[in-house]
Amino acid sequence: MKLGIIRETKMPIDRRVPLAPWQCRELMERFPGVEVMVQPSPHRCFSDSEYTDENITIKEDLSGCSVLMGVKEVSIETLLEGKTYLFFSHIAKKQPYNRKLLQAIVQQKIRLIDYEYLTRADRTRVVAFGRWAGVVGAYNGLRALGRYTGRYDLLPAFQCRDLSRLKTELQKVDAGSVRIAITGGGRVAGGASEILDAAGIRQVEPSDYLERSFDHPVCTRLDPWHYTRHREGIPFDFDHFVSHPELYRNSFIPFARHTDLYVACHFWDPRSPELLGHRDLQDPGIPIRIIADISCDIHGPIASTIRASTIDEPFYGYDPVTRKETDPFHPDVITVMAVDNLPGELPRDASADFGHALMKHVIPELTGQWDTGMMKRACIAEDGKLTGEYAYLKDYLEGRE
Repeated sequence: MKLGIIRETKMPIDRRVPLAPWQCRELMERFPGVEVMVQPSPHRCFSDSEYTDENITIKEDLSGCSVLMGVKEVSIETLLEGKTYLFFSHIAKKQPYNRKLLQAIVQQKIRLIDYEYLTRADRTRVVAFGRWAGVVGAYNGLRALGRYTGRYDLLPAFQCRDLSRLKTELQKVDAGSVRIAITGGGRVAGGASEILDAAGIRQVEPSDYLERSFDHPVCTRLDPWHYTRHREGIPFDFDHFVSHPELYRNSFIPFARHTDLYVACHFWDPRSPELLGHRDLQDPGIPIRIIADISCDIHGPIASTIRASTIDEPFYGYDPVTRKETDPFHPDVITVMAVDNLPGELPRDASADFGHALMKHVIPELTGQWDTGMMKRACIAEDGKLTGEYAYLKDYLEGRE
């Protein structure tokens, strides 16, 4: 097998890679039948020379490779017919902006494997950048807090070479008696909690967060059974919530009334209740003035997330009266951080972590050493047609939906 690491083509350019240079070398040592080639790139977080230092071939033409791996969506004009591609395609939820990409993939008889759907039998994901989204998102939230209060000033995350340097920056944090709420669990919330802990912000139980006063900064993490309730008062059942989120109502507002900085790490289903509507953000009893929306669902559960922001310009203001964008960091507006590619701010660490998971869980499946059904579960299209599990995309593919 010849495996190619492709150059990222989606704009703005993402600096992450699926495999770090030493991981490419390790892959060829562990799997002698595999040869890795890397397409040159001036933007990648690891330089071409870092790959050649590991005796990895740099080659522009990857048409000789049977498997091609990237991170973000591949531009249509660079697709190679009949190849196996692995990347985050953002297709399976019928995203309108990627319909043409799926059409091209089917037309060119490409086998598309989406990282997002590489799962164990219980559907838990094996590769993800979630931790790094949480790390950078929470850091950006603290950076916004420093600018808002004028108490400290943090470097942008992308100016920190790695996580160690970023955590050194956190020694500057002087958060006063700020109260921070995190919604969600899993890798994303874990990454956010890791950063708040490194900044010296103590985590407390949700009940204490609601009932107690503190003279130091605190945070709490809220699971779905904290921020939603069944409409009929039935005891919360997570599996039922996942299957029928439309039967639940918002119970986040009591926590919002005790929160200054809100860090959103939850997964949101469009059928789920909103968490902070326009009227909530107009409520003088809700002191939230900074929202780090890591989930970044545009026009979703948080009304102030009216667009995604960028790594270069991560903050914008939302005027709760006009419901329009304005300048951030004013007392009468909500400052929003809604960067939708947060792991790209710490690309070396994020890439190495992702590559480690690929090596452990995916490469043995890709090379045929194991077969747990994982590749089949993640394969959206093959041989010019949708696979059975993704047949529901037919109308989307044909432009009828």
